[in-house]
Amino acid sequence: MSDRFRFVIVGGGIAGMEMATYLGNTLGRSGQAEVTLIDSSFFHVWKPMLHEFAAGTSPNDRNRVSFLAQASRKSFKYWPGVLDGVDRAARQVELAPMEDERGNVLLDRRSLSYDALIVSIGSRANDFGLPGITEHCHFIDNLTEADAFNTRFRSLVLQAIGQSGTLQIAIVGGGATGVELAAELHRALDLAANYGAGMNRADLHVTLLEAGPRILPAFPEAVSEDSRRQLEALGITVHTSAQVTGADADGFLLGDGTRIDARLKVWAAGVKAPAATTLFEGLERSRSGQLVVRPTLQTTRDDRIFALGDCSFIAEKPVPATAQAARQQARHLSRQMKGWIGGGAIAPFHYRDRGAVVSLGDYNGWGTLGKYHFGGGPLRGLPARLGHDMLYRQHQMEIHGPARALAAWGADQLDEFVRPIVRLD
Repeated sequence: MSDRFRFVIVGGGIAGMEMATYLGNTLGRSGQAEVTLIDSSFFHVWKPMLHEFAAGTSPNDRNRVSFLAQASRKSFKYWPGVLDGVDRAARQVELAPMEDERGNVLLDRRSLSYDALIVSIGSRANDFGLPGITEHCHFIDNLTEADAFNTRFRSLVLQAIGQSGTLQIAIVGGGATGVELAAELHRALDLAANYGAGMNRADLHVTLLEAGPRILPAFPEAVSEDSRRQLEALGITVHTSAQVTGADADGFLLGDGTRIDARLKVWAAGVKAPAATTLFEGLERSRSGQLVVRPTLQTTRDDRIFALGDCSFIAEKPVPATAQAARQQARHLSRQMKGWIGGGAIAPFHYRDRGAVVSLGDYNGWGTLGKYHFGGGPLRGLPARLGHDMLYRQHQMEIHGPARALAAWGADQLDEFVRPIVRLD
């Protein structure tokens, strides 16, 4: 039996992938530790791009990373599976059997022992238990859901073209995901028109519903106002202070008794932890289901279980549920692990707000740096839109290294030259 320290990372999102890569490259490659990553998918994607996959304006096959290939290159192990149980006393996790679409068992139930368990399972939109939401709405929380939405979107576009009709889409949630998706759907039709597609932007009726008084509430009010004007210039209807009370097959119901009709409905409001956090019996959880951690990112009742990214909640000083925060936590914790397994203490995590960006496709973009914001204008927010892309390139640098990340960027440019830049099939 190996006496190497056993790290098990559950969740291969932004934080989990960067942690597995760093620990594998250092402690795994040197033989000091065994690093295993568990994820229900076979691929890692940059979550802030999901709205582009959903709209079909960015091909996910070019922007996803095989966990198996990454594990081979970076000296960690990859186990496909869904977390189904945690035995804290035995320091063991249980994975549910894996089945194909016909219910045939591909992998039996498995268990894996750990010395340190790192939980980075992200978050989901929060439907708040409203009736009809899960039954009638699409969610854009992972690659599978983004692909399902895109398939439905393209089918309805084709149907509208064949019937010389229009397509009504309603999106609930005026945060970055909802706002960017609304713009990206229009961009998809604009790009498709270059290839002779028969549906134009005027045939697409998108409604954005936000419960608060303004969209993009995490940004300065001026950015919210500018982005709303840009969306409306695209023909998107924006309703703020719109309390959704439920959904049915034909649209959304609002608190004032009115309804918004829509063939295609998206729920992108609220944030909550995945249901898997309930498997950690005895651990403290927040009202949104996140695992409560100390500034060291260790859970408050078990020092061997860590949580980072959207599924964690630092009670002493909460941080935003953003890719920026997840990356900072992964970078901090991964660099503390060598000392910790040797008996040292873990330094507390300190979040550094390096600003935020929102990109409305090719139409406009805005960013914030401290109390300052930029974007819009005659360049249509070009610096902000470039900054939006640079965040992804930085992530590629972190998991691939400079040479491979540069090669990936070059491949992207070549692929855009060779293939259509919008999904047409």
